Amino acid sequence: MTLTKENKDLLARIAVEPGKMGGKPVGRGRRITPAMVLAMLARGATRDEVLEAYPALEAADIDACLLYAARLAEKTDADGLTVAAE
Repeated sequence: MTLTKENKDLLARIAVEPGKMGGKPVGRGRRITPAMVLAMLARGATRDEVLEAYPALEAADIDACLLYAARLAEKTDADGLTVAAE
């Protein structure tokens, strides 16, 4: 997947910051991880429900989380790794 400027800007919203959330990636310096957002979406929450649950987020942060997950899945596929269902 080639990154456009728009996609690079989205991914810049997610960073690993020492001391926050145990070093997990977080969105825009908040204590909200992409996994937290993605878990809500996976359980059927709408974008509006995610934004209501996390008022510090913007719609673009949800897009960033989705893109982050897609990039991570692409890397996982390329490395031959799989995620087992538990």
